[in-house]
Amino acid sequence: MILRKEGTLIAGPNIGTGEGVAHSKRWYVALVRMHHEKKVAERLAKMGIENFVPVQQEVHQWSDRRKVVESVLLPMMVFVHADPKERKEVLSFSTVSRYMVMRGESSPTVIPDEQMARFRFMLDYSDEAICMNSAPLARGEKVRVVKGPLTGLVGELVMVDGKSKIAVRLNMLGCACADMPVGYVEPVGEKN
Repeated sequence: MILRKEGTLIAGPNIGTGEGVAHSKRWYVALVRMHHEKKVAERLAKMGIENFVPVQQEVHQWSDRRKVVESVLLPMMVFVHADPKERKEVLSFSTVSRYMVMRGESSPTVIPDEQMARFRFMLDYSDEAICMNSAPLARGEKVRVVKGPLTGLVGELVMVDGKSKIAVRLNMLGCACADMPVGYVEPVGEKN
């Protein structure tokens, strides 16, 4: 049972002020030591480097009690919004091993701003559990959600294990998926 999802966004001091060279900043995926995602995020925030750790709250049931537990959706990964100088600073942490790199490439993989925005929106507003599907998923019909808490989200309508889901693709990471009734979406391009 999922109570609420949220992304832990820890921002630097000048976020949203228009200061700095925003166009040189890109989203990267820093690979960190197991169970150090939140610690790395806090340290980056103190340095003024914007970052994001996707988390969701789940209810764990034992025979004698229930407990709400915050779990990291993508273990050992922290999204970092950094310019080239900040990107190098992140690698100085002993708990950060490297950035995610596509096979055969030497520079870190960039996650497009639009993909990050859709992913964060999905995490913040979905009533359903978000699952990451890293197996190749056939492309679905491009749709816009018109009902429910994810209204406005643009993604792909896909079938996973016989259930319709809305999917947001993330470079190198697969798809973030949430259950979505077919009646809650419309094809993109019909009504804008």
